[in-house]
Amino acid sequence: MSDQSNSRFVVHAALAGNLIIALSKFVAAAFSGSSAMWSEGVHSTVDSVNELLLLYGLHRASAPPDRTHPFGHGRELYFWSFIVALLVLAVGAGVALIEGVLRLRNPVPDTDLWLNYVVLGVAAVFEGISWSIALREFRARKGSLGYFQAFRQSKDPTTFTVLLEDSAALLGLAIAFLGILGAQLLDAPWLDGAASIGIAAVLAASALLLARESKGLLLGEPAHPQVGEAILAIAKEDPEVRSANGVQTMQMGPNQIVAMLSAEFEDALTTPEVEACVNRMEARARQANPAIVALFVKPQTAEVCQARRKAMEDKSDAP
Repeated sequence: MSDQSNSRFVVHAALAGNLIIALSKFVAAAFSGSSAMWSEGVHSTVDSVNELLLLYGLHRASAPPDRTHPFGHGRELYFWSFIVALLVLAVGAGVALIEGVLRLRNPVPDTDLWLNYVVLGVAAVFEGISWSIALREFRARKGSLGYFQAFRQSKDPTTFTVLLEDSAALLGLAIAFLGILGAQLLDAPWLDGAASIGIAAVLAASALLLARESKGLLLGEPAHPQVGEAILAIAKEDPEVRSANGVQTMQMGPNQIVAMLSAEFEDALTTPEVEACVNRMEARARQANPAIVALFVKPQTAEVCQARRKAMEDKSDAP
């Protein structure tokens, strides 16, 4: 199964669970009047909409290159991932915060608490299944990297978005349970509103993390260092390349990379021979990594490349 198929499976699993959970939470909130349960219903509804947007982003990102998008449509997925983060922050966290503040100002004891506990338990099971599927896929992709490092370096936002959403959902369920139980045992209905505010805080934190990572991908991040290292190795092995000076890469989508190679060719080469060498290196690079959609080669000496690199570093270090 391809990486894109795995991503779709993770999103579909999360969507199916969230639709069932959202409906059950709203039913429980209607019977019990629980602020925390209502906030959790909104939380699951927002997650469901997010999964639909991610599926649309995956569909758009798979479109082939055209005249207006010569390197493909991969960044569509990054755009919709950023919209997902905004939805979680604006709708999910916003509604939960408003609901919690209103309940704090007018605390009312909940009723039919048994239904809340049943729904929370069922929701925990479904969210746990979705979370385990996303975690298994994330582990398969992260390799030897740590979880946070893999999250920061991931170029496919679908898996880490679902994993983060499900983690926030499980934490939100725990907060809702503690708020409802505390309100019942301590006869303090304001704890239900406090739990809703806690859920808003969890949603806001997860939304800010998603927004930060999606923004970086949307603006343009380099591919994994191994991509550049592999291209350099291919260039250095070619007998007609005097020196391979450096590689710059840009991630255009989860499976779309553009690379730029600085290389110095042997002086005796003719123009057709240089063209053949460039085509040969590009073919080998694509064979080694099919995600490379284009490899641009700039002929220049190592001294010129180093001077330009130093000038760029001096500009970036300047205040």
